[in-house]
Amino acid sequence: MAWLGLMAVAGLLFGQTTKPLYENNFEKAEVGKVPEDFLVYEGAWAVRGEGGNKFLELPGAPLETYAVLFGPTEKENLAVTARAFGTSKGRRAPTFAVGLNGLGGYKLQVTPAKKLIELVKGDAVRAVATCEWESGRWMMLRLQVRKLGDGEWKVEGKAWPEGTAEPSAWLISLDEKDAPPAGRASVSGSPFSGPPIRFDDFVVGPTAK
Repeated sequence: MAWLGLMAVAGLLFGQTTKPLYENNFEKAEVGKVPEDFLVYEGAWAVRGEGGNKFLELPGAPLETYAVLFGPTEKENLAVTARAFGTSKGRRAPTFAVGLNGLGGYKLQVTPAKKLIELVKGDAVRAVATCEWESGRWMMLRLQVRKLGDGEWKVEGKAWPEGTAEPSAWLISLDEKDAPPAGRASVSGSPFSGPPIRFDDFVVGPTAK
């Protein structure tokens, strides 16, 4: 089932004839560990399983921001897709993100407490858009960085609840004049609400138009 989900994600993102550069649905990963090709940037990340599905999990404590890097090292014309699962507790909710261009690059971050998605470069929020998030439901995230011409790049992102129609247009975008740094894709999270955050179905490949 998870394998079919990953194939569907890859097909939607890159079309049926384009092979992704990287895929991981964790079904072959060892529970309790992190895949060997991942680079952990702090946090007790580990593969876990539930209901016949495996995923990468970030524990609910301590309350800091943690990330893992994966996939090829690239600079531009790359897209990353993953799905994330978090739950709220009272008025507290987690934040979670997918990223490109390494830790100092771009992130598409879902911030449920503000009902926003944010494009973040390094530690600076560069663009925001409204976004509804539902506690206890998987959410799809997609981010891409395209080179438009000499000295021109566009960063685009979208997020939507799993099982609903993908937005036809990008929900948030940013025009850049500075070249993005070369780096790997990432997922990151801040478990402010206490429960763990889960990530699954990582796909990295060429950008869509």
